[in-house]
Amino acid sequence: MWETLRDSWGSLLEPLHDPVALAIPAFALFLILEWVAARTLERVEPGPDGRVHPPRGGYEMRDARASLSMGLISIVTSAGWKVLALVGYSALWVYVAPWHLPADAWYTWAILLLGIDFLWYWYHRMAHRVRLVWATHQAHHSSQYFHYATALRQKWNNSGEIIMWLPLPLIGIPPWMVFVGFSVSLVYQFFVHTERVGTLPTPIEFVFNTPSHHRVHHGSDAEYLDRNYAGILIIWDRMFGTFKIEEQRPVYGLTTPVGTFDIWELQTHEYKAIARDWRSAASWRDKLGYAFGPPGWAPVQSETDPVSPSRG
Repeated sequence: MWETLRDSWGSLLEPLHDPVALAIPAFALFLILEWVAARTLERVEPGPDGRVHPPRGGYEMRDARASLSMGLISIVTSAGWKVLALVGYSALWVYVAPWHLPADAWYTWAILLLGIDFLWYWYHRMAHRVRLVWATHQAHHSSQYFHYATALRQKWNNSGEIIMWLPLPLIGIPPWMVFVGFSVSLVYQFFVHTERVGTLPTPIEFVFNTPSHHRVHHGSDAEYLDRNYAGILIIWDRMFGTFKIEEQRPVYGLTTPVGTFDIWELQTHEYKAIARDWRSAASWRDKLGYAFGPPGWAPVQSETDPVSPSRG
């Protein structure tokens, strides 16, 4: 096992094995290009409903700085989670996996990328339906803007993803490849965070996650909530009934905006809210509901009370 850990860690430290590291110059280039294109649109436009509707593709510097800061910190925090995951994945791969798939075989990479994308869909869906997991993910949705900087507004707690990838070493995929596969998914998803791209040709829109599909996912409009969880392939949403086409420009952000650019508050406010609700709960059933129910869950007072919305 220790030899596997050594080899896997060496692979992770090798820049050529980290698609995210290789993509950083492209991230920076596209951020600059998008910012320049939006430079004349920075004036915030209030909508008829009284909510802020930022100009299409526009940047607000405090918002963008918060996103970039969270992204830089996430590089450090995700490295820590990878160390923990590497130990567990290596143990599973060495002692439990019934076979070891060769890293130089095309079918291993095909299984890896399909597996990563399928598991991402279900993890992402759970992150919007289980409040404790939502607490780790909601910071990514907290911006009222939608552009490439928003893509870098990443969470600092990757524990849910780490658990979700456990089946991959169990079926024999080398541990270091799991992280490479997830990095490929992250790089792809960066490019769907933009309003500068409309709809793509129909075959692409049918199979792949696109900016149009992901704009829906970031919308706080009632008809857009809990839709389009895809990472790379939108076919999972089509198969499992969560697909929604973009019909009008979304209102981005949380249904209840946090109202701050403080990155610590953006990352932790939902944990604090869960703790408050837990302390005030009248029963263990209510405590569990506040922790593991969907965001916005509240105890039902009568049979006619409506169900709370799924994303708070």
